[in-house]
Amino acid sequence: MAKLFYVLGASGAGKDSIMNMVREQLRDPLMVAHRYITRPVSSGNENHIELSEQEFDFRINRGLFAMHWQANGYRYGIGNEVCDWLAQGLDVMVNGSRAYLPTAKARFGDQLQVVWIFVTPEILQQRLQCRGRESAQEIAQRLERAIAYDSVRPEDAIVIDNSGSLQSSTEQFLTQMANTVQGQKIKVVMD
Repeated sequence: MAKLFYVLGASGAGKDSIMNMVREQLRDPLMVAHRYITRPVSSGNENHIELSEQEFDFRINRGLFAMHWQANGYRYGIGNEVCDWLAQGLDVMVNGSRAYLPTAKARFGDQLQVVWIFVTPEILQQRLQCRGRESAQEIAQRLERAIAYDSVRPEDAIVIDNSGSLQSSTEQFLTQMANTVQGQKIKVVMD
Protein backbone atom coordinates (compact mmCIF):
# COMPACT_ATOMS: atom_id res chain seq x y z
CA MET A 1 0.00 0.00 0.00
CA ALA A 2 1.35 3.40 -0.98
CA LYS A 3 2.07 5.82 1.84
CA LEU A 4 1.26 9.49 2.25
CA PHE A 5 4.15 10.97 4.24
CA TYR A 6 2.46 13.91 5.94
CA VAL A 7 5.32 16.19 7.07
CA LEU A 8 4.58 18.40 10.05
CA GLY A 9 6.48 20.83 12.20
CA ALA A 10 6.55 24.37 13.41
CA SER A 11 7.23 27.15 10.93
CA GLY A 12 11.02 27.43 10.91
CA ALA A 13 11.65 23.79 11.89
CA GLY A 14 13.11 23.09 8.45
CA LYS A 15 10.35 21.07 6.76
CA ASP A 16 10.99 22.45 3.28
CA SER A 17 14.76 22.02 3.56
CA ILE A 18 14.44 18.40 4.65
CA MET A 19 11.78 17.64 2.04
CA ASN A 20 13.99 19.12 -0.70
CA MET A 21 17.00 17.08 0.39
CA VAL A 22 14.95 13.88 0.70
CA ARG A 23 13.67 14.46 -2.82
CA GLU A 24 17.24 14.89 -4.13
CA GLN A 25 18.58 11.76 -2.43
CA LEU A 26 15.91 9.26 -3.45
CA ARG A 27 16.47 7.35 -6.67
CA ASP A 28 13.05 5.70 -6.65
CA PRO A 29 10.21 8.07 -7.38
CA LEU A 30 8.67 9.73 -4.40
CA MET A 31 5.95 12.10 -5.47
CA VAL A 32 6.24 15.44 -3.70
CA ALA A 33 3.04 17.45 -3.79
CA HIS A 34 3.32 21.18 -4.13
CA ARG A 35 0.96 23.36 -2.16
CA TYR A 36 -1.42 26.01 -3.44
CA ILE A 37 -1.11 29.01 -1.11
CA THR A 38 -2.61 32.48 -0.95
CA ARG A 39 0.89 33.80 -0.16
CA PRO A 40 3.23 35.48 -2.65
CA VAL A 41 5.48 32.98 -4.37
CA SER A 42 8.47 35.24 -3.63
CA SER A 43 8.18 34.79 0.14
CA GLY A 44 9.75 31.83 1.87
CA ASN A 45 11.72 28.80 0.75
CA GLU A 46 8.80 26.74 -0.52
CA ASN A 47 8.14 25.99 -4.17
CA HIS A 48 4.40 26.61 -4.14
CA ILE A 49 1.70 27.86 -6.48
CA GLU A 50 0.35 31.27 -5.54
CA LEU A 51 -3.43 31.67 -5.74
CA SER A 52 -5.66 34.65 -5.10
CA GLU A 53 -8.52 34.24 -2.63
CA GLN A 54 -10.93 34.00 -5.57
CA GLU A 55 -8.86 31.28 -7.29
CA PHE A 56 -8.65 29.36 -4.02
CA ASP A 57 -12.43 29.54 -3.54
CA PHE A 58 -12.98 28.42 -7.13
CA ARG A 59 -10.82 25.33 -6.58
CA ILE A 60 -12.65 24.48 -3.35
CA ASN A 61 -16.04 24.88 -5.05
CA ARG A 62 -14.93 22.62 -7.93
CA GLY A 63 -13.61 19.95 -5.53
CA LEU A 64 -10.04 20.27 -6.80
CA PHE A 65 -8.33 19.97 -3.41
CA ALA A 66 -7.72 16.71 -1.57
CA MET A 67 -6.95 18.82 1.52
CA HIS A 68 -7.18 22.49 2.41
CA TRP A 69 -6.85 24.60 5.54
CA GLN A 70 -6.11 28.07 6.83
CA ALA A 71 -3.14 29.01 9.02
CA ASN A 72 -1.12 32.11 9.85
CA GLY A 73 -3.37 34.34 7.74
CA TYR A 74 -3.02 32.25 4.56
CA ARG A 75 -4.94 29.43 2.91
CA TYR A 76 -3.22 26.21 1.89
CA GLY A 77 -4.35 23.45 -0.44
CA ILE A 78 -3.09 20.10 -1.69
CA GLY A 79 -4.44 19.07 -5.10
CA ASN A 80 -6.34 15.89 -5.90
CA GLU A 81 -3.33 14.57 -7.79
CA VAL A 82 -2.11 13.06 -4.50
CA CYS A 83 -5.12 10.71 -4.54
CA ASP A 84 -4.31 9.68 -8.11
CA TRP A 85 -0.67 9.02 -7.21
CA LEU A 86 -1.59 6.95 -4.17
CA ALA A 87 -4.11 4.95 -6.24
CA GLN A 88 -1.27 4.15 -8.66
CA GLY A 89 0.82 2.78 -5.79
CA LEU A 90 3.18 5.75 -5.58
CA ASP A 91 4.40 7.07 -2.24
CA VAL A 92 3.68 10.76 -1.72
CA MET A 93 5.19 13.41 0.55
CA VAL A 94 3.26 16.56 1.50
CA ASN A 95 3.94 19.53 3.72
CA GLY A 96 0.87 19.33 5.97
CA SER A 97 -0.78 21.21 8.79
CA ARG A 98 -0.78 20.13 12.42
CA ALA A 99 -4.28 21.53 12.97
CA TYR A 100 -5.59 19.68 9.87
CA LEU A 101 -4.08 16.34 10.92
CA PRO A 102 -7.31 14.80 12.31
CA THR A 103 -9.10 15.53 9.03
CA ALA A 104 -6.21 14.14 6.97
CA LYS A 105 -6.14 10.98 9.11
CA ALA A 106 -9.88 10.52 8.65
CA ARG A 107 -9.53 10.87 4.87
CA PHE A 108 -6.40 8.76 4.26
CA GLY A 109 -6.49 6.29 7.16
CA ASP A 110 -3.63 3.79 7.28
CA GLN A 111 -2.01 5.29 4.18
CA LEU A 112 -1.11 8.41 6.17
CA GLN A 113 2.25 8.38 7.95
CA VAL A 114 3.01 11.44 10.05
CA VAL A 115 6.57 12.77 9.88
CA TRP A 116 7.10 15.11 12.84
CA ILE A 117 10.02 17.52 12.44
CA PHE A 118 11.06 19.50 15.48
CA VAL A 119 13.86 21.69 16.75
CA THR A 120 14.60 23.01 20.19
CA PRO A 121 12.74 26.24 21.06
CA GLU A 122 16.05 28.16 21.12
CA ILE A 123 16.97 27.08 17.59
CA LEU A 124 13.44 27.70 16.35
CA GLN A 125 13.55 31.24 17.71
CA GLN A 126 16.93 31.87 16.04
CA ARG A 127 15.69 30.56 12.69
CA LEU A 128 12.52 32.64 12.79
CA GLN A 129 14.49 35.77 13.66
CA CYS A 130 17.03 35.11 10.88
CA ARG A 131 14.47 34.69 8.14
CA GLY A 132 12.95 38.06 9.02
CA ARG A 133 9.38 37.30 7.93
CA GLU A 134 7.69 37.69 11.33
CA SER A 135 7.52 40.40 13.94
CA ALA A 136 8.74 39.74 17.50
CA GLN A 137 5.12 39.18 18.58
CA GLU A 138 4.49 36.72 15.73
CA ILE A 139 7.67 34.83 16.61
CA ALA A 140 6.53 34.58 20.24
CA GLN A 141 3.15 33.24 19.07
CA ARG A 142 4.80 30.68 16.79
CA LEU A 143 7.03 29.48 19.62
CA GLU A 144 4.01 29.06 21.91
CA ARG A 145 2.14 27.10 19.23
CA ALA A 146 5.17 24.88 18.57
CA ILE A 147 5.41 23.94 22.26
CA ALA A 148 1.66 23.37 22.54
CA TYR A 149 1.47 21.24 19.39
CA ASP A 150 4.30 18.97 20.50
CA SER A 151 1.91 17.52 23.08
CA VAL A 152 -0.40 16.25 20.30
CA ARG A 153 2.28 14.41 18.33
CA PRO A 154 0.91 10.99 17.29
CA GLU A 155 2.64 8.04 18.94
CA ASP A 156 3.26 6.35 15.59
CA ALA A 157 4.87 9.41 14.00
CA ILE A 158 8.31 9.31 12.42
CA VAL A 159 10.13 11.83 14.62
CA ILE A 160 13.00 13.86 13.16
CA ASP A 161 15.15 16.13 15.35
CA ASN A 162 16.34 18.90 13.02
CA SER A 163 18.29 20.76 15.69
CA GLY A 164 21.56 19.51 14.15
CA SER A 165 22.74 19.33 10.58
CA LEU A 166 20.39 19.09 7.63
CA GLN A 167 22.25 16.01 6.39
CA SER A 168 21.76 14.23 9.72
CA SER A 169 18.05 15.08 9.75
CA THR A 170 17.64 13.87 6.16
CA GLU A 171 19.38 10.60 6.98
CA GLN A 172 17.02 10.11 9.95
CA PHE A 173 14.04 10.69 7.66
CA LEU A 174 15.27 8.36 4.89
CA THR A 175 16.10 5.55 7.32
CA GLN A 176 12.72 5.72 9.01
CA MET A 177 10.90 6.12 5.70
CA ALA A 178 12.56 2.96 4.36
CA ASN A 179 11.44 1.09 7.49
CA THR A 180 7.87 2.33 6.99
CA VAL A 181 7.41 1.44 3.34
CA GLN A 182 6.68 -2.27 3.52
CA GLY A 183 7.56 -4.62 0.70
CA GLN A 184 9.34 -1.91 -1.26
CA LYS A 185 12.95 -0.96 -1.48
CA ILE A 186 13.87 2.68 -1.33
CA LYS A 187 17.13 3.50 -3.08
CA VAL A 188 19.04 6.41 -1.63
CA VAL A 189 21.86 8.35 -3.25
CA MET A 190 24.47 9.11 -0.59
CA ASP A 191 27.50 11.25 -1.34
